[in-house]
Amino acid sequence: MTRLSAQIPEEMAGMRLDQVLAELFSDYSRSKLQTWLKAGRVMVNGAQLKAKDKVEGGESIELDAEAEVVLECEAEAIPLDIVYEDESLLIINKPAGLVVHPAVGNWTGTLQNALLNHVPSLETLPRAGIVHRIDKETSGLLMVAKTLQAHNSLVKQLQERSIEREYLAITKGRIIAGATIDEPIGRHPTDRKRYSVRQTGKDAVTHYRVVERFARHTLIRVKLETGRTHQIRVHMAYAHFPLVGDPVYGGRFQLPPDCSEQLEIELRAFKRQALHAEKLGLLHPETQEYCEWIQPLPDDMIRLLAALRDNE
Repeated sequence: MTRLSAQIPEEMAGMRLDQVLAELFSDYSRSKLQTWLKAGRVMVNGAQLKAKDKVEGGESIELDAEAEVVLECEAEAIPLDIVYEDESLLIINKPAGLVVHPAVGNWTGTLQNALLNHVPSLETLPRAGIVHRIDKETSGLLMVAKTLQAHNSLVKQLQERSIEREYLAITKGRIIAGATIDEPIGRHPTDRKRYSVRQTGKDAVTHYRVVERFARHTLIRVKLETGRTHQIRVHMAYAHFPLVGDPVYGGRFQLPPDCSEQLEIELRAFKRQALHAEKLGLLHPETQEYCEWIQPLPDDMIRLLAALRDNE
């Protein structure tokens, strides 16, 4: 049994308790939450309430959750690039091309399969302890909780936007100065596999600054406040500076004028979005000390940057 806690946001005032539980503890099914609620395992400001009771917002809520097998995913002996590991936390350097979660078209060979092989007890955690994800073709740092307490802590930090996440990206176009993009993101109205800036979407905030400029490209550092699906890719395309190699938001392939032979080779070979999760900072779930990790760029982005510099 593990006790999870949260504070009910003010904006949830007037909602039913069962609806609040589904929002705050979304890693568990509604039926499981209902079972725990009826069993008296949910306390709101120290009192037991019914599913239909309305909340006022601001209350403290505690849930006694059971550790049980919640995954239908098999362990696979896939190598992991482990940057850090202790009893409660794993930091992984994910290579481009590795899918994080099993899904249609990728039921095996994912990071989740690899994690279950490395730490079998992760089968009792939501998504094998993965609390955030990066796209298949994005490389870099990813955090994984090894205990339910650690999972709860990391999810809470994400919700509070206190986790530091910085990316390096190479864009098309020469960016003059950094900026903040504060535009909501939702599913594309006609293509369900894509996302777009939409006023009906969820709030999304992306900060970026210039690291290095080239003739027709820019290396930028991006800091996320929110973590929407495809956020950096969508926001930079919205700003008319799509990421190099992005097959979804980057537009059709074009070679820049005065392109050297080596730069042409690198650009044609770069088949993924030029995006790398370089920095990850968080409060350790057990010690509450601030920890930070930095992962250097992968070889393909290093080669592309070298070609861009040589082409100046």
